[in-house]
Amino acid sequence: MADENTKSTMSRRRFIKNSSYVAGGAIGGGFLGTILGRNVFTDNQQQASPEKNNNANDYNRALMYFTRQKDFDILSAATERIFPEDENGPGAIKLGVPYFIDHQLAGAYGHNDREYMQRPFYPGSDFQGYQTRLKRHEVFMVGIQAIENESQKGFDSSFLDLEDKQKDEILQKFQDGKVDLKGVTPTTFFELLRSATLEGAYSDPLYGGNGNMEGWLMKEYPGNYMSYINDIGKDKFIKKEPKPLRAHFAS
Repeated sequence: MADENTKSTMSRRRFIKNSSYVAGGAIGGGFLGTILGRNVFTDNQQQASPEKNNNANDYNRALMYFTRQKDFDILSAATERIFPEDENGPGAIKLGVPYFIDHQLAGAYGHNDREYMQRPFYPGSDFQGYQTRLKRHEVFMVGIQAIENESQKGFDSSFLDLEDKQKDEILQKFQDGKVDLKGVTPTTFFELLRSATLEGAYSDPLYGGNGNMEGWLMKEYPGNYMSYINDIGKDKFIKKEPKPLRAHFAS
């Protein structure tokens, strides 16, 4: 997390352009695959433009993991500071990133399915990947509670009531490893939170994030086309409207 001065000089447009590796939400990665097939839409819905989609009718916007609204709200506020709304487009909350994370924590990703999670446990280096006995949903809960505790300790107020700069200070402490957590390092939690935020912003809307495909629109990413055979030989640059996975389902 950069400080305020750095943020003011680097536009999110440049950041988005430089983060193309997460475009599309890393389909096939460990995050996705637990919800595929739950939401099949009609052709009319598939062809609706991003501007006409109504998030109020998006049934992905429902909690599957969190049982306390405050915990979910703290998660939401943290993701919004990592991916804030600005002149280039919506932030994490409007994109549905918190719901994306909620759904993943309820599924295989959150429970570390098919991952070795048995003893012995040893501290790992920064290059050894996931190194904690806690499952990911437990890591997120420990981290969210610690965010609130640090906020109360440092500012005598809930994280939800802090100014943006104060929220950034709290999250910076996690990134820098300056918070005491049980069972996991604060840096591990922050990196999971950051990765989850980016994946939720750029995943296919089927998984709850990238609301109205606006994450893709900001990146000018075309989404999920099955083939470019009719366009690949053309000399002129072709700009295509983004297409979600649900567009390939028959009504």
